Parts: sequence; C-alpha cells; structure tokens
Amino acid sequence: MIPIDLPTIWAFIIAFAVFVYVVMDGFDLGLGILFPLFPKKADRDIIMNSVAPVWDGNETWLVLGGGGLMAAFPLAYAVLMPALYTPMIVMLLGLVFRGVAFEFRWRTTRERNRWDLAFAGGSLLATLAQGIALGAILQGIHVSGRQYAGGWWDWLTPFSILTGIALVIGYALLGATWLVMKTEGELRDRAYHLSWLLLVAMLCAIGIVSIATPFLHVQYTQRWFAWPNILLTAPVPVAVAGVTVLLLRSLANKYDYQPFFLTLALFALSYAGLGISMYPYIVPQSITIWQAASPANSQLFMLVGVAILIPLILGYTAWAYWVFRGKVKAESGYH
Repeated sequence: MIPIDLPTIWAFIIAFAVFVYVVMDGFDLGLGILFPLFPKKADRDIIMNSVAPVWDGNETWLVLGGGGLMAAFPLAYAVLMPALYTPMIVMLLGLVFRGVAFEFRWRTTRERNRWDLAFAGGSLLATLAQGIALGAILQGIHVSGRQYAGGWWDWLTPFSILTGIALVIGYALLGATWLVMKTEGELRDRAYHLSWLLLVAMLCAIGIVSIATPFLHVQYTQRWFAWPNILLTAPVPVAVAGVTVLLLRSLANKYDYQPFFLTLALFALSYAGLGISMYPYIVPQSITIWQAASPANSQLFMLVGVAILIPLILGYTAWAYWVFRGKVKAESGYH
C-alpha cells in the first residue's frame, strides 16, 4: 500500500487556496488601487458595479488559507504570525475599511468622496501589506527551537518593500484588464491605456524581484541555477516571456477577454516560481512542511471536510460569475 503524504497534500491545498484568493480578490483590490484615476462619479459607479456581486465571496479563500494553515501546520502558524503581526493587522484593517466603504458609498451623497477615499486607501493598504508579508517570509524568519526569535520590525526591509510595491502594480494590472473585460466606451479605452503602462511596470517588478530573490539565501541560488535543477526551473522564465508576448499582442489588438486571463497566467507563473524557491519549507530555511504538520489523524479528518467544501465553493463561485457575466453598462448594475 502506497503511503499518503498528508503534509504535502495539505501544503498543496493551502497553496491552492492562497492562489485562488490572489486570482479572485486581486482584481478587486486592483480596482480600488485604480479608483483615484477615475474621478467621474459615473465611471466609479460602473467600476463598483462590475465587482459588486462577487467581491465579498472572493475573500472566502483567504479564510480557507489562513484557517487551513493554523489547523494543518500549527507550528508554522505559531511562528509566522508573531513575525507578521503588523502587516497582517494592516491588511485586515484595509479590508475592513474597503468592505464598509463598498456599501456605505451607495447610501450617502454628502460623504461619498470620503467613502471613495476609504475604498481606495483600504485597497492600497491591504495589497501593500500582503506584498510586504510575502517578502518578509521569502527573506526568512528567525526561529529558535519552535518559536519566533526575531524582532518586531524584522518584516520591514528593502526587499519586503519591493515585493509590496510589486504586488500593488500586479493587482492594479489585474484591475485594469478586468475593466477592459467588463466595461465599454471611454472607460474601457482608458483601462487599455493603463494596462499598457502597468504591464511594463509589472514586468520590471518581476525582473527585479526575480534577480534579488536568489541572493537572499544560497538555497534559492542552488534551487534555480545549480545543475540539474536549472533544467526544471528554466521553463518558468521562458513561459513568462511567451505569455508576455501574447499579452502585448492582445492589448495591441484590443481584445476584451485575453488580457485579463493572460495576466492571471503571469500571476500563476510567478506563484510557481515562489513555490520552486520555498519548497519543501513552509517557514523558509527553518521549518519544513513535515516538521510543522499536525498529527496525521487530524489532517485526515480535516481532509474529508475540505474534499466536500472546496468543490461546493468552486461551484457556487463559478455560478455567481456566470450569472453576472458580460459588460456592465451605466444604466444598469448590481446596485
């Protein structure tokens, strides 16, 4: 009988949940980041209506990823959370502000600008905090025995700021290509223009982060450039180049749907590169997925529930996006 590697299965489940969150909530946060660039009330209403039916369900995956980490890898959760308290608190506050602003701006006229600012600011803060947390994890967490041994500000470094800015640019590109797909007329044309600028900025950010990452730890350098590992890692940058060419062509031809899905492909390839760098560590260079895993009986019990829950969430999400498919027009919308 072939033994089941439950920690690896759970690592894949959590990675999948986090990636789906990036896919689902990334363009949503990106719309908030781009919000100040669309000062007209009519444009802002269309932007909000384009995502209003689905935005709150997108964050389900963040809960699944965080809850799964705590239950399946409690040691990793206990180490990572103290190291990332500040960016995580900022992220949650940003999500709260934008969530409240999302509904309140439709119910008030006098204070609409204030809620628009809360929506944009909350989106920017949440995205920046997520990127900084990612950079802090990649650069390594100080661990002594089975607990965090670093300081309160260890997460704040030039590299973590770089990854934070890179994620802001990436989410903004997702938001711009989402508007290309969901809007029309002058708003769509402006989204095309922003997509060009943001794509160039995102490619520069990917290049800088990719160059900097191998220098964080010798293990990263060996993983990407040592022989024969390079045979497995080389297809990733090649695929990034191929997707970039297709994305540039889709923007040049002013296609509606391809830019958004090709941008998601760039995110998927970047995420794959992150996985290549980190595996098998869940706390880089300190704790592997097997060292951090909860008892096998607990993981197996939770796996049964997740096997039922994930298909249900995916089915409902797909149905919601199908029902609200198509272009959003000024005279109609969710609100």
